[in-house]
This record gives sequence, C-alpha cells and structure tokens, in this order.
Amino acid sequence: MTVHDEQARGRHVAVFGASGGIGAALVAALARQDDVAVVHAGARRRVEAIAKVRPFTFDYADEASVAQACTVLAQQGPLDMVLVATGQLTLPDGTPPEKSVRYLGQAALAQQFAINTIGPALIMAHVPALLSRDRRGVFAVLSARVGSISDNRLGGWHGYRAAKAALNMLLRGLAIELARSHPQAVAAALHPGTVDTALSAPFQRGVRPEKLFSPDYSAGALLDVLEQLQPADSGKLWAWDGAEIPF
Repeated sequence: MTVHDEQARGRHVAVFGASGGIGAALVAALARQDDVAVVHAGARRRVEAIAKVRPFTFDYADEASVAQACTVLAQQGPLDMVLVATGQLTLPDGTPPEKSVRYLGQAALAQQFAINTIGPALIMAHVPALLSRDRRGVFAVLSARVGSISDNRLGGWHGYRAAKAALNMLLRGLAIELARSHPQAVAAALHPGTVDTALSAPFQRGVRPEKLFSPDYSAGALLDVLEQLQPADSGKLWAWDGAEIPF
C-alpha cells in the first residue's frame, strides 16, 4: 500500500515519547480511532509495532537523531497531528524538584531544561515541514499548570516550573510562525492533570482520588480538547478539561 493510499484511509499522526505513561496511552487511543490510519510512535527504545503503530527512535541527547526522525517522517507525507509527550520532574538520579531557591544548582537546572524545554524545541524546529499547509494540522506538547507564571502562588519546583514556562514561550512563538505559513494549523500546550505515572508517583500524597487520573483517561481528555481547538486557539495552554490556563 502506498503512502497516498494510506492517507486516503485516514489521518497520520506522530507521538514523540511513546514509551511514557501518557505517551503510550495517546498511542493506544489514537490507534483505536477509525479515522486514524497510521500512528508513528517514537521513543529512545523502539516500542512494539502493532496494528496501525509504526515505531521509530529518537533521543533528545542526540540532536541529529531528532532531525533524522523528523526528516523520515516528513518524507512519508504530511502529518495531521504531532504530539510531544515527554517530560521529567524528578531527575534520573532521584533528585527531587527544589522546595526553595536555595537548592537551585546548575546541573539540575540544565537537566530540567534539556528534557522539558530543549528537547521539545528540537522537534518544534521541524514542525512546519511535518504539517500540511493546506489542511488542518495540530502540534501539541505536554506542559503543566505549574509552568504558568500567573498561576504560581505556591513557589517551589523552580527548575521544572521555569522549564515548562520556557516551553510555553517557545510554543507561542511557533504558533505565530505557523499562522503565517499554515493558516489552518493549531499549536497547543497541554496540561494533562495529575496523572498516575512515574513522573507524579512521589507527589501523589494529598491528591484527591477523583483528581488522580489514569493515563488512559488523561490521554482521551487531551485528544478531545485538541479536536475542539481552532486556529484562533493556537499558541495557548489548555487543561485536560478544555479550560484555558493563562501563561
């Protein structure tokens, strides 16, 4: 079957971060949709190829691998949706987010920005080449409510907050450029809520059960939000329930 035949059958989407809790749930949810023909699922380690899922690999630590992955995707035809579902709160060595500014350090800040800001930005650089110029296309990245400067009333988690705030700014800039070249495109930052994943596991104490979402629930809610967004909504931060979160 040719790429043209597959595109005639339905939408082509790509998920970067397909091995994480929310990323895997997004891949599964999209693969179940009748109007989706192909789900390109990217992670550092190759995910399982099932049904509509086509695995690919990339690594934020290797900029060339991100560029190569995006180039291969672009060669297969325009995508209808590109989702970036990566992120970290606790560092790989177990270092938790800072409770006070006195705990700020160069190495921890660099790691927060590498995964939460710079990595997604490397993908953003290729988004104009991945989306069609003459039909609706969606680019979305997982952000967080705590990345909203105006919503910060508690302090703490300084590196993570700052990295997500920087991600939001980059997303806004991308949206401005897409509006000029891809008038039907939507670029959105998404707050998934508190999701029962490895990222939030150390911080779930005190979260009311009804506010702790399963990855499947959060993924479904986020996809529903994206379906409703229009070009006028581009460049903003949206919560899982469709509410806009001011930057």
